[in-house]
Amino acid sequence: GMRGPYYPDALVTLFHGDCDESLPHLPASDLLVTDPPYGMDYKPLRGADGSKRWAEGVQGDGEPFDPTHLLGHKRLILWGANWYADRLPASGGWVVWDKTPKGHKAGFHASHAELAWTNLCSSVRKFSLQWGGEAHGGEPHLHPTQKPLALMRFLLDEFAEPGWLIVDPYMGSGPMGQVCPELGFRYIGIELDEAHCETAARRLDQGVLNFTA
Repeated sequence: GMRGPYYPDALVTLFHGDCDESLPHLPASDLLVTDPPYGMDYKPLRGADGSKRWAEGVQGDGEPFDPTHLLGHKRLILWGANWYADRLPASGGWVVWDKTPKGHKAGFHASHAELAWTNLCSSVRKFSLQWGGEAHGGEPHLHPTQKPLALMRFLLDEFAEPGWLIVDPYMGSGPMGQVCPELGFRYIGIELDEAHCETAARRLDQGVLNFTA
């Protein structure tokens, strides 16, 4: 059976567990937006001193991601979809997050941008924000594939109507969960890794600005 909420309040509910088990029992989303494990076998970067910032990669990231269980939702934004586009319906709608707007960095071999597939438009939308290394816009570094709060706000401004229920079945450290109540959206997040669930709950309790790891 499904566990009770890890964190409930008026606008935001977090669940710890496997979204395959929880999603069918949740209310229908107005918008499902998420950053699933892509099957890229992400290896956490090492710090300048050789220390690993993250002890492990991302749970479930060792095998190719199959988005089929998400495609019944009416409105979708799926990050990392360039890794599993062959399993998605054709769409001209993509969101590009340009992570290196100041131009190509010599010796920078990580992706210059991240892509999200969406069925909400038939054109490409772009958001630019320098990110990576120590450039985290003043946000604490909470998760190996963390997305910026400003990117979450951009997605809601661009694609959502206030009052909508946003569902995020791979919520990670929960940046969308932090932004939704600020902007008048309801949010349900699900995360398999309990440590990230705890981080997301603490984000909501304290807000990211006074977050201390």
